[in-house]
Amino acid sequence: MDEKKMPFGSHSLSLEGRSHLTVTEVKDVGSFNEEAILVNLFAGELAVKGQNLHIQKLDLESSKVEISGLVQSLSYSEKKEAAEGGFLRKLFK
Repeated sequence: MDEKKMPFGSHSLSLEGRSHLTVTEVKDVGSFNEEAILVNLFAGELAVKGQNLHIQKLDLESSKVEISGLVQSLSYSEKKEAAEGGFLRKLFK
């Protein structure tokens, strides 16, 4: 997929009972553990925080990820240059 073709904010989120999250327009997954998953979208980043988080399915061909576990927080941020690196430090504090 060409990043320039994706309009800003054209993704969707589906959260079922705080235990199953589906996100579309996913570029890749930056990092993950059982308490936090950083999803890189074509239009920025989505930080998912919770407990017992697991990536059930990652399909980059269809730009979709499915996450299970107790979702406690979803937060967006703009894309940052690798030199800044502060986002990941703050995410895992």
